[in-house]
Amino acid sequence: MTILGQPLTLPCGAVLPNRLSKAAMTEGLADIEGVPTNALETLYGIWSDGGAGLLLSGNILVDGDHLERPGNVIIDKHPDEKMKTALASWAKTATRNGNQFWAQISHAGRQTQTNVNKSPKAPSAVKLGLPGGQFGMPTPLETAEIEDIILRFAVASKAVIDAGFTGVQIHAAHGYLVSQFLSPRSNQRTDEYGGNLENRARFLMSIVKTVRIALGPEVPVAVKLNSADFQKGGFDFDDSLQVVQWLEEAGVDLVEISGGTYEQPKLLGLEGLEKEEEQTVAHSTSMREAYFVDFAKAMQKHVTIPLMVTGGFRQRAVMEKAISEDSANVIGLGRPMCVDTDAPKQLLEGRDELARFEDRLQLLPNWLSFLTKIDMIRSMSAFATQFWYYAQLDSLGHTGQTDQTTSVFQATKKIMADQKSWLAQRASFRSSQL
Repeated sequence: MTILGQPLTLPCGAVLPNRLSKAAMTEGLADIEGVPTNALETLYGIWSDGGAGLLLSGNILVDGDHLERPGNVIIDKHPDEKMKTALASWAKTATRNGNQFWAQISHAGRQTQTNVNKSPKAPSAVKLGLPGGQFGMPTPLETAEIEDIILRFAVASKAVIDAGFTGVQIHAAHGYLVSQFLSPRSNQRTDEYGGNLENRARFLMSIVKTVRIALGPEVPVAVKLNSADFQKGGFDFDDSLQVVQWLEEAGVDLVEISGGTYEQPKLLGLEGLEKEEEQTVAHSTSMREAYFVDFAKAMQKHVTIPLMVTGGFRQRAVMEKAISEDSANVIGLGRPMCVDTDAPKQLLEGRDELARFEDRLQLLPNWLSFLTKIDMIRSMSAFATQFWYYAQLDSLGHTGQTDQTTSVFQATKKIMADQKSWLAQRASFRSSQL
């Protein structure tokens, strides 16, 4: 039997049935009120059947004005009966094979698109450095607003656990709000939430403390954290290691190691618009496909908290090596599970390597590939590839099957049209509530 099939007992006492996790991926399948739909439930039922010991939801937002994308699930207040019923039905279906199902709780901060909010709140007035005008100039959060967001994380966490989810993950990576507080590039505050690392981490640590109080000691509380932002003057590996040590002291049960932001999309294996900042971590030669495994391996020398690594894994031997060499305790699978929804079961049964769909996904034909040297085109191409995967999740939720015949262009057109329609309907709904 592969080592990937071994169970893992977390510090809180909860047990993961195996070492494979469906990583968090944005779904965009909530209704205009941010309530989970039948399509979202269908998708997670399929993934529960797929053999992973842990399923992580996509972003569940604590503020309806700061969405990661249109169609996010939103829990920005104590849930009403409609939300309670939908959450409970989703959780029941997503755990029907005895796997864990954790909610990823998030706030987008300055990474909220202008079609959602033209003036999003963030630690400081530092605009996202991407071309195209998709993100507006943020407004610095007041202290009272920060304290309110901390409580919102606890409210959302309690709501999902009451509904039947088995754990929560606080999203502190990929340039979203908590990550923005951690980075000295985006956090230029001079109060108790800015300056040195201890102050920049205060927001995250306060969320962890408040969520733990709300949920008690036996419910898994995890954190997704950047190993680094890979940007000059940003959150680096030494910062990340210190924060992981603080999280261990705070009783967090699992830390997922990732990296990058929208400006430097290391999480997608892509180059950013600026040169990647090197980190003080030795690079292995045997596990190049796993983007962040070297960072986890370096951390394991200093902490005992279980670590999950997501990003780039395709070969079973590489996953097994990461587990056996104590580089990681859990392996996260993302894009492969947008198409091969039973990828974990296949790996546990001996499949050597998962399919790589990225190799055939191009927004532009080969004869126009030179245009990807232009910053705006390169950014558009990266997001368009993401839209192809979004389209697969949409198809799975609504039909139970993928649609691999769709092109990147067709997928992009569909997802953008769906998001525009969702936003229009949501605006109309919200106006009717005034």
